Amino acid sequence: MLRPNIAVLAPYSSARDEYSGHEAHVFLDANENPYNAPYNRYPDPLQRELKQAIARVKQVPADYIFLGNGSDEAIDLPYRCFCRPGVDNVVAIEPTYGMYRVCADINDVEYRPVLLDDNYQFRADELLAACDEHTKIIWICSPNNPTGNSLDRNEILKVVDQFQGIVIVDEAYIDFSRQLSFRFELKQHPNLVVLQTMSKAWGCAALRLGMAFASPDIVHIYNKVKYPYNLNLLTQQQAMKAISDTVSTDKWVRMILGERGRLVEAFAELPICLKVYPTDANFFLARVTDAQAIYDYLVERGVIVRNRTRVQLCHNCLRVTIGTRSENSELLAALRQYNA
Repeated sequence: MLRPNIAVLAPYSSARDEYSGHEAHVFLDANENPYNAPYNRYPDPLQRELKQAIARVKQVPADYIFLGNGSDEAIDLPYRCFCRPGVDNVVAIEPTYGMYRVCADINDVEYRPVLLDDNYQFRADELLAACDEHTKIIWICSPNNPTGNSLDRNEILKVVDQFQGIVIVDEAYIDFSRQLSFRFELKQHPNLVVLQTMSKAWGCAALRLGMAFASPDIVHIYNKVKYPYNLNLLTQQQAMKAISDTVSTDKWVRMILGERGRLVEAFAELPICLKVYPTDANFFLARVTDAQAIYDYLVERGVIVRNRTRVQLCHNCLRVTIGTRSENSELLAALRQYNA
């Protein structure tokens, strides 16, 4: 699966890697300024302490964890590791998260979208039929963005079992779903990669910390290709605090789910609403009478939602994130006053 140049790549050897495994207190190896501790020192390039903390919470061995500068890094790396520019291709569901296509375009890799059905579900046979001998990756987002729904678990497993390449399941919104995470399938499926993030349920979007759960072989490849110090010290420190406070995260998720039920029910009663689609995320997709006009109306009142009308299968659809109770109420109040 590896690109030939990646297979023979000699990765950059950082000063902190070379002495790893030994105790030290005098650091004269990395040309650092000896003053302004602790910010004068390079951070752990492999984030060992943070990975151990995440491993305890996620119930995944630490050597199955890769940490990136947001999920964006974990999305870009597979292209750089496995896909030869101008030769290989990837397959993905459509509509879905836009960064899969953006990274494909940046890396000069053909992107093959396969449309979901009217219920925003897919069939494994259709994804597999879009593959050929140059298909290296299949992208599946579940719960999906922008549709919000979880995809059929059996169909996902069928893809993982039958595809002879890498299957990446993006679970950015899994904490808001009752679905079981695919990270517990990793030992049975060495070609599976599962993405999660600190941005959503953990409330840490500003930290830019993405997680990829995969076999140690794939994690080793990612570590070989990534920039040496891809996560700064402040991100690692704050992530340690966040991951240790599961009580707050669980509370936030419960509050968001409660508001999700209230907001979805109220939104469905609005005259502008034609349909609210099922959701397992911290947002919902709704088909409305005129998405652009309603979006513009809300912007004028300082309320921002996402207009998805130009996305395939999402004509006249708005994507609405679940906010606080007062924010959600302000949205509803504005829409109740809307006159087409």
